[in-house]
Amino acid sequence: MARIGVISISDGRPYVQEGISDFIAGYEDKLVKQLEAAGHEVIRGAEQITSNTVATSVARQVAAEGVDLTVLHYAVWAFPHFTMLTAGELPGPLVLLSTIDPVQPGMVGMLAGGGALDQIGRAHTRLWGDPQDSGLIEAIGVRASAAAAVRGLRGSTFGRIGGRPMGMYTAVANADQWQREFGVDVEEIDQLEIMRRADAADPAEKKRGRQWLEKHATVHYDGKKLTPELLERQVGSYLAMRELIDEWNLDFTGIKGQPELTQYFATMDIAEAFLNDPYDWNGGKRPHICATEADMDGALTMQVLHKISGTPVLFADVRHYHEDRDVWDLCNSGQHATWYAARSDDPAENLARVHLYPEVFFFPAGGASVQHIAAPGEMTLARLTRNGGRYRMQLMHGEFLEFDAATNEELVQRSTPEWPHAWARIDTPASTFLSRFGANHIHAIPGDRRAELRAVCELLDVTLDEFTRE
Repeated sequence: MARIGVISISDGRPYVQEGISDFIAGYEDKLVKQLEAAGHEVIRGAEQITSNTVATSVARQVAAEGVDLTVLHYAVWAFPHFTMLTAGELPGPLVLLSTIDPVQPGMVGMLAGGGALDQIGRAHTRLWGDPQDSGLIEAIGVRASAAAAVRGLRGSTFGRIGGRPMGMYTAVANADQWQREFGVDVEEIDQLEIMRRADAADPAEKKRGRQWLEKHATVHYDGKKLTPELLERQVGSYLAMRELIDEWNLDFTGIKGQPELTQYFATMDIAEAFLNDPYDWNGGKRPHICATEADMDGALTMQVLHKISGTPVLFADVRHYHEDRDVWDLCNSGQHATWYAARSDDPAENLARVHLYPEVFFFPAGGASVQHIAAPGEMTLARLTRNGGRYRMQLMHGEFLEFDAATNEELVQRSTPEWPHAWARIDTPASTFLSRFGANHIHAIPGDRRAELRAVCELLDVTLDEFTRE
């Protein structure tokens, strides 16, 4: 949830303020109570804004608390220059909120303040209603969650392990543009660091990780492409990434993998899957966004989606469209977080549905692919892509479907059965998707989070490209 500032703007006449301060406080109390009940942390202005000096001092007090979004609250007529002065000290996004109680002209105050902000080009959102209206609180929460996601990007560091994979332009972004538009720095790290650190990792720890996987998942050793030694090498690669993340203070990452590591060392499927999971053999942890093929725009999209949802984020290729079922096969090596097997925070429940298969001929170095079928449910699918150098968020609603075992087997055999799959029905015609979508990789989170992502686009000045069946 988000950190929200609340500042009540009032009338500048002392004799008027004496008669309305309790009225304002009553509505502010209700608003704060409902926002906190929704899970947000609320930072209240120290006092109602009744003068120019109070406007600047209270705004600075709230801004110093590092809020994601500030609500300027209008329960009464409010001097418009108080809005201007308050907003001038608040660097983040603003919501102007009016009550709908006709006893006092709060709506007039909001319109006057909002119009003044329009004149100077200060972006803001306007909302109105009773603070006990759950729909109003949800609308504020949507905006606040988007603001928190955007603010969370600024000052963060992306670790790119390796360079461009297999000539993929869509996987490589301009570091200058990222810093300018998103406030994200890019740290370049060689893939040799994974190999070096994996070899040097504690043998007992690598063994423990292998045994945990053998206990909870189904491991299909073949003595060639997948052996206990190769699986421990993959566990070591995961441990190497955890070291790099901690030492370089990396907020999210991407691993090139192909072709060097997959040809000469081991596939990165174990590392990528378990970095994105909320657990490993050492217990619970926070998911760390890691994109395969060092996909920078993919990782950036995943980071935004994770900050919106709090869940792991699915990464996949758009592998195939089954026209007879109106279903897309979303599949990409072992990148799918195992959390999606059952959408459970209990690793045993998820891994009971996970198979570790010997890797396919694309990856001669071998190792395990992390195979499962994604659990069903409503999904939001999205990706940041670039058109003529400008970022756009390609956004759509859909669901993951569940089939019986025979149907699953039939469908996986049509592509790569050793890899994970999600059967996705997307709310847009296949012709529209294939004509417009700007990458081969796509990302998804549970539920309908389109409202938050629309707000993210507005806050980042990113073009919204929403796909629908209409």
